[in-house]
Amino acid sequence: MARFGIEEEFLLLDEDSLIPVALSSDSRERIIRPSDADRVDGRVTTEYLSSQLEALTEPVTTGADAADQLHGLRTLIGAHAREQGAIAAPTGSPFATLRTPTLSPSPHYDDVARRLAHLTREHEVNGLHVHVEVHDEEERVRALNRTRGWLPLLLALGANSPFANGLDAGFASWRSMLIRRLPSSWCPPRFQDADDYRAHVAQLLELGTIGEATSLSWAVRLSERYPTVEVRVSDTQLTAEDSVLTALLFRGIVASTDLRLAADDIDAIDVSLWTAARSGMQARIVDPMTGEVDDAWAVARRLLAEIAPALQQLGDHEAVVAGLERLRADGTGSMRQREAYARGGTPALAALLASGTGVALD
Repeated sequence: MARFGIEEEFLLLDEDSLIPVALSSDSRERIIRPSDADRVDGRVTTEYLSSQLEALTEPVTTGADAADQLHGLRTLIGAHAREQGAIAAPTGSPFATLRTPTLSPSPHYDDVARRLAHLTREHEVNGLHVHVEVHDEEERVRALNRTRGWLPLLLALGANSPFANGLDAGFASWRSMLIRRLPSSWCPPRFQDADDYRAHVAQLLELGTIGEATSLSWAVRLSERYPTVEVRVSDTQLTAEDSVLTALLFRGIVASTDLRLAADDIDAIDVSLWTAARSGMQARIVDPMTGEVDDAWAVARRLLAEIAPALQQLGDHEAVVAGLERLRADGTGSMRQREAYARGGTPALAALLASGTGVALD
């Protein structure tokens, strides 16, 4: 059974204004090097900005194990944030921002900031990254190619950043629009083989748009550190269960080696990514199985039918069906954020975000 791992990024937000706040050096040290009493499975690291943290699970084989690790990591992060009067917000981008972020101390991040220039001032984004283990490199490239057409659906399901500058952005995933400004972002091209993939990466490095391959912003890519395919299209999710659903769907696509797509033109995928970012699961996107435009929920049903054999073999089918039904009933993260804000303004939104890391605000 293919192992998988989940990485979640969180922004620390002031609980009243929901504006990003920097993690103190003392808190940073205690959370990335926890005491024995605070230790949980997985680990927490700093991220690009000093207002960010990243939680990483150990490799797991079941959704239940992934959920257990994510709950432990989220609880740890939420508790440390609370000590600073902040929320570790599981959202793709902040409700509001002063556009004055500071970097986490790192030569790598200094290099990234130099290349991004002014973009860094607005690059306060949190993503969900899922790794699925595939030992053969050529099969990893084939799995990447299979995933390309499904990126818009995965984004629509995982859209969770509806606000910008204290206003409704009119997008379900504002993070996706911020990411779009980066070089080598959104959908990668279709690759002939592993050599073709490496040649594309080498060209980007030669152009100087990125300093190293780990800075690629493609929505799906090969990991440079692990024998995995990594999908990065979704926003950080409101709940651990939402994150696990994305992971199980992606693993099902990777495991469906006989999955054949009728359409995976990069222009159609990119336009579908835009409509998914704009409207979430209310979007109309190109169905990669038919090449026709359809509503996102119809495409989701078709994907579920196509990967059902792999999901059943992996023991994930029941969990995926239940997860999709839950999202259909409760709404995606962006919908739940909007509903909270409409119901009670920033206090209600803050309470919703804090609950994602196990914190109940007073």
